[in-house]
Amino acid sequence: MKLLISNDDGISALGIRALANCLAEVGHDVTVVCPDRERSATGHGLTLQQPIRAEIVESVFHPAVHAWACDGTPSDCVKLALWALLESPPDLVLSGINQGANLGTEILYSGTVSAAMEGMIEGIPSIALSLTSHTYKDFQPAAKFAQLLVEQLAVKPLPDLMLLNVNIPAIKWEDIAGVTLTRQGVRRYVDVFDKRVDPRGKTYYWLTGEVLEEVEQPTGLNLPPNVPFDVHVIRKNYISITPLQYNLTYGNALEQLSGWEFQLP
Repeated sequence: MKLLISNDDGISALGIRALANCLAEVGHDVTVVCPDRERSATGHGLTLQQPIRAEIVESVFHPAVHAWACDGTPSDCVKLALWALLESPPDLVLSGINQGANLGTEILYSGTVSAAMEGMIEGIPSIALSLTSHTYKDFQPAAKFAQLLVEQLAVKPLPDLMLLNVNIPAIKWEDIAGVTLTRQGVRRYVDVFDKRVDPRGKTYYWLTGEVLEEVEQPTGLNLPPNVPFDVHVIRKNYISITPLQYNLTYGNALEQLSGWEFQLP
């Protein structure tokens, strides 16, 4: 398959090297276009007020991988690849493997998910891949699963345009309990700004936070109640796959608000 790979951790990240090299080694046509530095938690930002530059990268990936480092956001990278760098569209857009989970409401901030979402907006099925640890450095189990997933999609393509948000537990391959489809849970943070003073006596703030996962789930979303939440299955060492779309319209609200009347002057 022809694959476009990006990320938000940057060109030097171990995760994107593991992913791109693994897929190139088994014969896929792999192109990497990713940020030239870490751009985590940039969401779906695009660069509009300055030019975007991309440079060819050599001797970082498998010899068969074509790679560019871009000074834009993750979404910039995918948009630039699809409209300027690639001669023809890829079969799949992949993003990752991210260093850290992208679960629940975290996906709204995630540059990893946004890069994959940019592929879906352009009509290409996409996959976001995340390793659920900020310190664990063995990306091979996650890359191995990515290879299996791509091989499955080559034989049985997705039935509709979607993004698969995949989170892989940070454990050995033999310890993974299985793979399960999930729905997006809630993963909120109690935002704590650490107030500090710099050497010149000026105040600044450093955003930290404590994660909350036992949050009451929203109702009325017309989602199957028997499908588990992504934040829960990861704790049980399952790989979580959550299908996502970019249309955020709240269907139930259209009916609930249909009785509104406005008397405009």
